[in-house]
Amino acid sequence: MTSLSARLALALALSVNALAAGCADEDVMPPAAPDLDATEIAEIESLADKLVAAGVPGVALVIQAGGQTVKIARGVEDLTTNVPLTTEHHFRLGSVAKSVLSSITLQLVDEGKLRLTDTIESLLLRSSLLASSGIVLAGLLGLMLVRRQLRPLRDVAATAYDVTAMPLDASGQTIDTRVPERYTDPATEVGQVGSALNTLLDHVDSALDARHRSEQQVRQFVADASHELRTPLSTIHGYAELSRRTPDDAEMLSQAMGKVETEATRMSTLVADMLLLARLDSGRPLEREEVDVTRLLLEAVADAKVVAPEHVWRLDLPEEPVTVVGDEHRLHQVVTNLINNARRHTPAGTTVTVGARPRPAEGEDVQITVHDDGPGIPDGLHGRVFERFTRGDTSRTRASGGAGLGLSLVRAIAGAHGGSAALDSRPGDTTFTISLP
Repeated sequence: MTSLSARLALALALSVNALAAGCADEDVMPPAAPDLDATEIAEIESLADKLVAAGVPGVALVIQAGGQTVKIARGVEDLTTNVPLTTEHHFRLGSVAKSVLSSITLQLVDEGKLRLTDTIESLLLRSSLLASSGIVLAGLLGLMLVRRQLRPLRDVAATAYDVTAMPLDASGQTIDTRVPERYTDPATEVGQVGSALNTLLDHVDSALDARHRSEQQVRQFVADASHELRTPLSTIHGYAELSRRTPDDAEMLSQAMGKVETEATRMSTLVADMLLLARLDSGRPLEREEVDVTRLLLEAVADAKVVAPEHVWRLDLPEEPVTVVGDEHRLHQVVTNLINNARRHTPAGTTVTVGARPRPAEGEDVQITVHDDGPGIPDGLHGRVFERFTRGDTSRTRASGGAGLGLSLVRAIAGAHGGSAALDSRPGDTTFTISLP
């Protein structure tokens, strides 16, 4: 037979588990357990004595085993009506398989405070503390992990803050700061942000560089325009003063008025060219009509033969007329400027060939070419020959007769038509090519 302690422990454990699972049922009785012998009863009494010795002021045990009922009381006089208990817990075994006791009633009295309740409260408190500690620890670990993962993002943000501290409004300012390469891996979210920021900084840096170049060009344009306007104004002022001092000299007065008229015409042409450049820069639309390029070139070369008979003028035109859609007056100005450029910067006897090439296929450009076998463009001017106020005679003398705006107008007008201007030059072989859609 199993010992009494084991039977009691098993019965108590089964009763507590049944109550916790909501399985207790007073109407279902377990199978009868065998009767207790004297040794087992003595063990029960020893258990009651130990409970009282442990500090329990009152213990009442009622044990039913088979047909036998054992009642044991310690610290109480009556097990039914005269027990001085303020709180009573009954642990009853319901339907429990293989139970060894039919029923156990255990009453513990501690002046209103049950030691069993204290134990449960202690366990609940410990469980709550353990759960809270786990939650706090998990939160701290999560915070550390998030901070570790976001550290690259803080470095990316630091790069952005460094850029905001730069004086971007200063002339010539550049942005050299970039996100480190280790934070630009497109396979990660932070790397995508870093790569996007570097791309943005590249674009801003390019915009700042373009702005600086534009400012430099404006300054240079103003300086060159002022110089070009000051020269004819000074000439006009000088001859006006001369004519005032010699009012009786008819020949001198006529010469002075002729010079004044020449310089006034030069100044008017310069102002007109600058206004045209300003209009083209602002994107004002040009006239759109069909232009016979073949006829335009024939007329321009005929005029050049009259103005510069010392040059050899040739035409290279296809049999069929070449036409484009554009502004005829401005396209005529393009061809005239290219012919005048060849005439002014090549010696007498130079052969100048003006030609046109039709579209090789639908959707391709028409090309206008002006070729000469003169000395060519100096190497130092190749990259800026289409810039404004760029002249072959850097001393700014009047020998060439131009202000350095002719080729600038050629490129601007071609661009306004959706085309382009190009140069291919070497000694004895110089070709300007205008492509028009």
